[in-house]
Amino acid sequence: MSSNSMPTPRTRVVRESDRGVYDREALNRILDEGFLCHVGFVVDGQPFVIPTSYGRDGDTLYIHGSAASRMLRNLDKGIPVCVTVTLLDGLVLARSVFNHSMNYRSVVILGTATLITNPEEKLAALLILSEHILPGRWADSRQPNERELKATSVLRIPIDEFSAKVRIGPPIDDEPDYTFPTWAGVIPLETTVGTPIRDERCERELPEYLRNYSRKRN
Repeated sequence: MSSNSMPTPRTRVVRESDRGVYDREALNRILDEGFLCHVGFVVDGQPFVIPTSYGRDGDTLYIHGSAASRMLRNLDKGIPVCVTVTLLDGLVLARSVFNHSMNYRSVVILGTATLITNPEEKLAALLILSEHILPGRWADSRQPNERELKATSVLRIPIDEFSAKVRIGPPIDDEPDYTFPTWAGVIPLETTVGTPIRDERCERELPEYLRNYSRKRN
């Protein structure tokens, strides 16, 4: 598949169109750094937006949750979904309040979710989810048993119709405001990893894959 995707009327960035990105590799970099998405859908005319973790494998996104959850019970009926992922990189402080902004990288994926019913495929998708969030953890943990697999629903969403939007750089002020006497610039923001806190009943030393954990991806 080509690394570039032609935007559809639904995914073309309209406002600040110069920030629109339709390159699949750029999209993948955003998805691979994040692990929390918001899934939007409509049930009986009522919109819902649910935060959940995700994992990516090639051109497929996987989400999971309790089989009893509202989201999973409705998405497996083939209703349209909108999945969004946002990485916040900085607060952009301009000289005027109107021109304040944020530096960010965001993704919007439109599609239809499909319920995974095959147990082996479901287990493989859960492995992808786990490794996406915390590489190395799956092999170091107890595997799901039959009861847990039945209580868990996993959905696949094709990454076919999508767009990304990116803002980088300093504030952009109106020319007359550049003489206004206030501080202007960018306050960088990033996700940092704190020192792991061992459970009081855990006797193992911290494994290497946790000691070097980071969301920054090459």
